[in-house]
Amino acid sequence: MPSFDKKKFMKTALEPRTESVPVPDLKEFFDEGAETVWIVRGLSGHELGRVNEAKERNRNIEAIMQSLMSEKSAEKADAIRQLLGMDDSTPADIVRRIEMLTIGSVDPEIDHEFAVRLCTFYPVEFMLLSNAITKLTGQGAQVKKKQTSSGATQK
Repeated sequence: MPSFDKKKFMKTALEPRTESVPVPDLKEFFDEGAETVWIVRGLSGHELGRVNEAKERNRNIEAIMQSLMSEKSAEKADAIRQLLGMDDSTPADIVRRIEMLTIGSVDPEIDHEFAVRLCTFYPVEFMLLSNAITKLTGQGAQVKKKQTSSGATQK
């Protein structure tokens, strides 16, 4: 019967898995001659928990914004909520994916506003990237690669 080596597990340096995801439809936003890839990483358990709570957090933010805003600024508040992807019409899955992409994007690093804009205007790439993060998260961490004296990495 196999036995899990707890000591080895606890001593091994681990790091998130990463993936370079081709995004050729975003080519015009990359520097001339640059490779059109977006680098994403898997999430930790703590980060995955934040992703799973994103919809509830948005409801709490919504309640706070409504209590702070007067009727005069209701239109402005609605515009802000829509811009940040926090209005009630945003599906829970999209809210989760926005959170996932903001946490799991390595290069470029992005914020919520950027993720909402990507979702709005490039929905296929948005889904492709968030699916890659989900896949990497499901695979778990990998053994940290050691750096050689030349700066190259080896396993």
